[in-house]
Amino acid sequence: MSSITKREFTELSLDGGNYLTWALDIEIHLASKEFSQTIVAMSQCTDAQKAQALIFLRHHLNHDLKNEYLTEKDPFALWKSLKDRFDQQSSIVLPQAQFDWLNLRFQDYKSVIDYNSALHKIVSQLKLCKQEVSEKDLIEKTLSTFHASNLVLQQQYRAKNYEKHSELISALLVAEKHNQLLMKNHNARSVGSALVPDVRNIL
Repeated sequence: MSSITKREFTELSLDGGNYLTWALDIEIHLASKEFSQTIVAMSQCTDAQKAQALIFLRHHLNHDLKNEYLTEKDPFALWKSLKDRFDQQSSIVLPQAQFDWLNLRFQDYKSVIDYNSALHKIVSQLKLCKQEVSEKDLIEKTLSTFHASNLVLQQQYRAKNYEKHSELISALLVAEKHNQLLMKNHNARSVGSALVPDVRNIL
């Protein structure tokens, strides 16, 4: 934490709207500095360690929020106070994440990458709210939201019994690339216009 003037990630906003991601970032960075115990009750950390953690916490607070906790000198007390104040963000984020998950459909995206990105954004929000999504859930969400015209393809992918969602996505990416190449070859020239050698130059 020698270069404390540089923020490692976005500061906690005044309204706590980004509290869930902020708290996760704080935990990860404190762990990387071996300061995790500074935000735990009855910590045995030294005063110097607590001071370092407190500086780090305060440095990643909105200016006005920092002033509200100006006299707080214990990192655990500051951490707990912020948690008590903003942890209800999960009750705000969760309904939207659940709604997005419910309405997510593979058929609504132009590419596999776009779909996979949207899927993982929603899953991340659910996990921040302590809602776990299994590999089985991910696979079922993808296969069950194929377009109705791709029913045969869906059945073929189901028959492969993928255990990891990443494996299914990899297979879909390969299939998508093959389709793109097929269309590129098809559009390169009209049907029946295969190149015919000029026999005049051969004779």
